[in-house]
Amino acid sequence: MLTVGLTGNYGMGKSTVLEMFRKLGAVTVGADGIVDKLLNDASVLERMRKVLGESVFSADGRLDRAKVASIIFKDKGKKDDVEEILHPLVFEKVEKLLEELDRSETEGKIVIIEIPLLFEKGYAGRVHRTITVYTDEETTLQRLEEKGITRDMAMIRLAAQMPIEEKIRKADFTIDNNGTQEETEKQVRALYNRLIDEARDVHYKRA
Repeated sequence: MLTVGLTGNYGMGKSTVLEMFRKLGAVTVGADGIVDKLLNDASVLERMRKVLGESVFSADGRLDRAKVASIIFKDKGKKDDVEEILHPLVFEKVEKLLEELDRSETEGKIVIIEIPLLFEKGYAGRVHRTITVYTDEETTLQRLEEKGITRDMAMIRLAAQMPIEEKIRKADFTIDNNGTQEETEKQVRALYNRLIDEARDVHYKRA
């Protein structure tokens, strides 16, 4: 089983590329999906309430993620506090899942784990290979605007993350997502085949 960490910055296409790998046959894990489940956990919500206050909760007690984002991407201290709550739990869930996969028939399999803060939180050393998905800033902003995200908010979020150039430098592989979907799929397919060959040639143990 070859484990691969997939990262990139806000709006650059991590989830799209993850889905492409899934369709090719990879086992895929999305950190955002894990976060979604955690944000329905009462104990996690109580910790979030202590950090962010009542203003980010609706009348029925649900967390308003848009309000959370508007706070944490403007206040690094709050952002760090929220990450301190969520990310250890995310990584714990990922580790448990990988342990389960390791006990099953996964020899020669590729496991792609989408982790936005792969490098920032030091998780890169826990996987065998890393991939950074990237687009240039203007392409990112235009695509986010098409999804209803204002340019100002997108800029704030991007500025709060590790520069994409650094993530490119740190990664073993990169996917250029500036072009068409077909162009991205071609890169993903080529990389998947390369990873499959590597997984077959070497018997990998967990990193």
